[in-house]
Amino acid sequence: MSRSLNKATLIGNVGSDPEIRSTSNGGRVATFSLATSAVWNDASGSKQEKTEWHRCVVWNQGKSTLADVVERYVKKGEKLFVEGEIQYRQWTDKDNQTRYTTEIKVRELILLGGRSGGDDDAPRRSSGPAGGAPKKGGAAGGASDDFSDFPGALQDEDDDLPF
Repeated sequence: MSRSLNKATLIGNVGSDPEIRSTSNGGRVATFSLATSAVWNDASGSKQEKTEWHRCVVWNQGKSTLADVVERYVKKGEKLFVEGEIQYRQWTDKDNQTRYTTEIKVRELILLGGRSGGDDDAPRRSSGPAGGAPKKGGAAGGASDDFSDFPGALQDEDDDLPF
């Protein structure tokens, strides 16, 4: 049995503030562009740079409120990690021309920069199934990474780890 995988993983900067729309059935969708860059030295030693732009689409589906998270937290210039699948679409425009687009249907995103005005540089994570807004120092909708439920455990010097 053969398997297949359609997975895109990107780290880049948001090109402009996300556009948020509501669908006729009450769903919400957020779209934004993400820039990824590669830098290298050519044969003559000159620094070269190439930027690729990716159209990212984020839906609220089921219990996921990921589009709402994008609306609230993602702004132009933010550094993001996005993971999703590549989708190709075609449509006919008003001039009866066939148009094509390639999009990343985002299932998970992590805000890599700190909160504006704050001192928290820890990544803030949000994914489709977990939903919810990112919490300081933790995963959205999931367990917190700040270990506040057992604060003394991290101070203990005596542990049973073999290394």
